[in-house]
Amino acid sequence: MKPQHLTILTGASRGMGLAMAEQLLAPGHTLLCISRQANPKLAERAPALDAQLMQWTEDLAQAEAVSQRLLAWLQGQPGDGFASATLINNAGVIPPIAPLSLSDPAELAQALRVGLEAPMMLSAAFLSATGHWPAKRKILNISSGLGRRAMASQSAYCAAKAGMDHFTRCLALDEALKPRGAKVCSLAPGVIDTDMQVQLRCADDALFPDRKGFAGLHQGGQLTSPHEAASRVLAYLARADFGQNPVADVRE
Repeated sequence: MKPQHLTILTGASRGMGLAMAEQLLAPGHTLLCISRQANPKLAERAPALDAQLMQWTEDLAQAEAVSQRLLAWLQGQPGDGFASATLINNAGVIPPIAPLSLSDPAELAQALRVGLEAPMMLSAAFLSATGHWPAKRKILNISSGLGRRAMASQSAYCAAKAGMDHFTRCLALDEALKPRGAKVCSLAPGVIDTDMQVQLRCADDALFPDRKGFAGLHQGGQLTSPHEAASRVLAYLARADFGQNPVADVRE
């Protein structure tokens, strides 16, 4: 049997995550999607495209349990059956937009768990289970320009993405010391027309001083479609120099 290409993708049920999942469904590919909800359209498309698809319905705010499940599943796979293995940490959450002083602690915790704890724990599980595999291994963390630029009323999201960028830098140093270490990158995908953008441009002006800027991006047609953004991100993932810069922007 010809070796498969394995991709593990979080946040695959909508937006750019769904677009990436659709483009990853191809012959010779095994796709494991981890999201709060399964997407029935993906399940319908997979057999016709001769792709292997699994969809786990998991809450990534419970990152420890999800990472343990992933570790156990990967340990049960034949490592020599895959030509490549890739983890894409795409899921993220923006809590209700407000200054930190008006934010709900539970909502802040969820944003940090999904946006930072889950990528770290899943990356640890992935690397631990696949360290002896002969496959080429990659970790792609979907970051944001807001991880590199502060914005009022965005403390949790900015902190999660900044943390993602920096743990990726540390992870790149770890993997560089190994004979066959994984290639890793925290990639900003540009400004995309998703539900998250709707949330930003529909926020209360009194709570979010940058709202008009996001509304202007939409009105000016400056938002990238999820399909186009997914294509750019996957093309970056396929580049020969992927991982050379552990923190990057798809527009570079």
